Amino acid sequence: MTFLNSIKNHSKKHEFPFDHWEYDNALSEGAIKEIVGADIPDVTKHNLNYDGTRAIDGGAAEFREGIASGGKAIKFRCFITKENAKEFPNLVEFINELQSKETHETISKMINKNLSNSYVRVEVICDREGFWLKPHCDIKEKLLSGLIFVNNVNESEDLGTDFYNEKLEKVKTVPYKHNYG
Repeated sequence: MTFLNSIKNHSKKHEFPFDHWEYDNALSEGAIKEIVGADIPDVTKHNLNYDGTRAIDGGAAEFREGIASGGKAIKFRCFITKENAKEFPNLVEFINELQSKETHETISKMINKNLSNSYVRVEVICDREGFWLKPHCDIKEKLLSGLIFVNNVNESEDLGTDFYNEKLEKVKTVPYKHNYG
């Protein structure tokens, strides 16, 4: 249980700007290979402008409103689903680990939230050169967010996830280290 071992033995709690944990070696080598090999197009090769959202179809949210297909959006992230599970056996194993009683109870204690009736959603995201995401708060239905970076080409650690205070001032960057989150 790679992830459980990571959060139990290779994690550190931080309280600023809010409670969060950083952890190391959370993914198996097989899961990392599946992430690297995921069929996600290089959106920099298309005539799109990043708009600060993950939709990046070049149109404002109003343009996409009511369009079930997401407008002109290109699939640049991949959710692990029942339909594609055979392509990602190691990530399915990771999902099963997250769903295990021992893991969700461990995380529940860490964050002081009952996760027994929660759902796990894993997605592979490939943020390319030039990508940026507007500072935002997750929706209230999301009980927990976790990112695990795959930096297998040794890019700058400054490309990690930025945290902001209530005045939207950047106060911390979680470093973009390989197999770290």
